[in-house]
Amino acid sequence: MKKILDYVLSTLYLIHFGLTLLVFHVIQVIAFNVFGKKAHKVSVDWLNFSLTFGLYLTGASIKLKNLARLPDGRPLIFIANHQSSYDISPVYWYMRKYSPRFVSKIELANGVPSISYNLRKSGAALINRKDGKQAITEIARLGKLIQDEKASAIIFPEGTRTASGNMKPFQPGGVATLLKRAPDALIVPVAINGTGAFNPKGIFPLKSFAKLSFTVLPGIEPAGRKAEEILNEAQEAIRVAIAG
Repeated sequence: MKKILDYVLSTLYLIHFGLTLLVFHVIQVIAFNVFGKKAHKVSVDWLNFSLTFGLYLTGASIKLKNLARLPDGRPLIFIANHQSSYDISPVYWYMRKYSPRFVSKIELANGVPSISYNLRKSGAALINRKDGKQAITEIARLGKLIQDEKASAIIFPEGTRTASGNMKPFQPGGVATLLKRAPDALIVPVAINGTGAFNPKGIFPLKSFAKLSFTVLPGIEPAGRKAEEILNEAQEAIRVAIAG
């Protein structure tokens, strides 16, 4: 019975997912080209709302804990573990106030309705993981952007997804580059749990009635500290939050 539910509810969600991407692609194009960047940002907010709360179609529970006091008027660098592609829309929706941009692989810049358009137009860092110089240049550009706009960046320092929940070591290069161009930024760890188990077989079927949690942890002041030290502290805080 559970397997049947997995297939039925996954089908409902994926129909919702596909329609959301198609509809909001059109909305984004109109918003950006007719009304400008602010309207585009609003359309992306609601895209991520639809993707996030559509997860309830699978019977999932979504829990957010905010243990941080996040400042206004200061750039933020959200550092998160990465279990699944389903990490992205909830983190964006919950952090939408801070105009988040992702550090993303360049392959996603084309071919995916809504998502590719947003990555290209929002100022996200689109990195070629085979070209270190290009990656550093893109991340540095994003760092300057969040410094100037007092906005935020979201980066997954593992560099790849770990569905098992056993995190790979956080790589410091991207965060170090962001901090060089956004020296006023506060580092904010985000612990993501349950999304890896949500899609154990890839896109289909999803696991119905999954428990998904997103915990925003207290910020880490980076001044006078090396990126490696900061990331070790952030990763340990995430590990403890997931284990708890």
